[in-house]
Amino acid sequence: MEAEKWGRRIRAFRKLKGFTQEGFARELGVSVSILGEIERGNRMPGPALIEQIALALKVTQEELAPRQEHD
Repeated sequence: MEAEKWGRRIRAFRKLKGFTQEGFARELGVSVSILGEIERGNRMPGPALIEQIALALKVTQEELAPRQEHD
């Protein structure tokens, strides 16, 4: 569930910043298949990759992080 939320946020910011999936994967130094798995929520990015993604997108990690839902 958490990985899906991260994936949706990463995909939305990537598109907002005008990156293709291929171009963004190249920017991060990961394969397109890994980025696709992250965006689909099948793989949770580690802390180092989250930091790298935020830097590449020129957003803070806090902006990139999924919103916390309160019960």
